[in-house]
Amino acid sequence: MSVELNHTIVHCRDNRESAGFLADLLGLTVGDEWGPFIPVVLANSVTLDFATVPAASITPQHYAFLISEAEFDTAFAKIKELGIDYYADPHQKLPGEINHNDGGRGVYFPDPSGHGLELITRPYGG
Repeated sequence: MSVELNHTIVHCRDNRESAGFLADLLGLTVGDEWGPFIPVVLANSVTLDFATVPAASITPQHYAFLISEAEFDTAFAKIKELGIDYYADPHQKLPGEINHNDGGRGVYFPDPSGHGLELITRPYGG
């Protein structure tokens, strides 16, 4: 059997809010609550299991999603519609811009719990 990532737990202030935010942005479905987790399943069957924890115990992480050009258009329109600050770079030195790395498009922005999210249409080095 080859090694595959199956799931990861994403600490957040409100598991329903964070799961719903990501699912709405990317056109995904929020799964049924399972214990303390609210899952969002990605196209490659990896599950992000959102778990509510005290805000002080959240260590901001980075989550990058490879999406199609059409999905980028839809998600980026929602980012702008919601008034979410976005950047062309992970260090937030290029606010209000997207990047065109590797011939695609990319954008960085925060989720409701302060995690850094990234959308790209081409894998790095692609």
